[in-house]
Amino acid sequence: MRIVYFDTIAGISGDMTLGACVSAGVSLDALASELGKLNLRGIELEAHHVERKSIAAVKVDVVISETQAAHRHLNEITEMIEGSALSTRVKKDAINMFRELARAEAKIHNSSTDTVHFHEVGALDAIVDIVGAAICLEVLRAERVYSSPVKLGSGGFISAEHGRMPVPTPATAEILKGYPTVLTEVPFELTTPTGAAIIRALSSGVLTTEHLNVETIGYGAGSRELPDIPNLLRVFVGELAAEYQEDETVIVETNIDNMNPEIHPYVIERLFASGAHDAYLVPIVMKKGRPGILLSALTQRTNLDAVLSVIFRETSTLGVRIQHVERKKLPRSQRRVTTSLGIVEVKAVSVDGTERLVPEYEECKRLAVERHLPLLEVYRLLEKELGG
Repeated sequence: MRIVYFDTIAGISGDMTLGACVSAGVSLDALASELGKLNLRGIELEAHHVERKSIAAVKVDVVISETQAAHRHLNEITEMIEGSALSTRVKKDAINMFRELARAEAKIHNSSTDTVHFHEVGALDAIVDIVGAAICLEVLRAERVYSSPVKLGSGGFISAEHGRMPVPTPATAEILKGYPTVLTEVPFELTTPTGAAIIRALSSGVLTTEHLNVETIGYGAGSRELPDIPNLLRVFVGELAAEYQEDETVIVETNIDNMNPEIHPYVIERLFASGAHDAYLVPIVMKKGRPGILLSALTQRTNLDAVLSVIFRETSTLGVRIQHVERKKLPRSQRRVTTSLGIVEVKAVSVDGTERLVPEYEECKRLAVERHLPLLEVYRLLEKELGG
């Protein structure tokens, strides 16, 4: 899965996001061309290389040459974006970011998202930053976005439309409520409301990078030099390897051709009872053309003796083969969920960060007996309700 990972070394803002994405390979001309679909007059993007603590980065500035409306409502911005020739994905992502901003502004000013009007965040450069961020993620072909815990400044103040505001600003704090953050001792605004909205609207959460195969890295620069840390947002673009649970297991096998086949199902039951992860039988043809059965059992190395005990006690075999194997499996857990058939225990399986609920056979069998329903019908009902 292709992802974009925001490493908020010194927080995140709209212009830092654009700079980092341009540094990571997004063409400034292509970005400007897509922004032109908003049909806004008097704007120009400028990018130049700078250094922050000797690290090369890109600084992107939005240059405005015409006077624009100072205040805008959410519906005005939404109509502007929806009425453009931008792609469906860019429109959706940009509007979601503005909705996060509107929700925060409404909460702070005890208003509603329909009536709240934006000040700084409704200005033209913020529209360019937000729509530009959505465009960059599409150009980078990001299937999902993740971030580090978001760095916030503290102890300082900034001048805003409503006067002097504490850092982090109320809007930034409200937007990131519930999202992992780090409150630093830097007395400057590291993360702006626009940057916070980018994270809240687009990020699937915090992620460590040990499973990321990095293709490109970009650095976007903030406006000022900070005393102790480089004022940068770093972007990693790459493929996220699937996360599997791992364990060391053994396969125990033996060929059997001289045992009553009626005993086979009992042996399988005893193997599962002994702690085997799996046990199965495969018909084979042995020496001299004799039909036989291959008995296989998969178990943890620590449980090997228990499985061997069952095989030697319950079958006619005189020996087994043991292979040490590495097993990878999807993360899973047991969960009780409410369905139209009552409370059901299901298996919750995680696939690429998406959870899938799987009904267990024994539970389906129980419900079929209790409800006097065909087992197939129970499976169909549960799979429909569980989203299978």
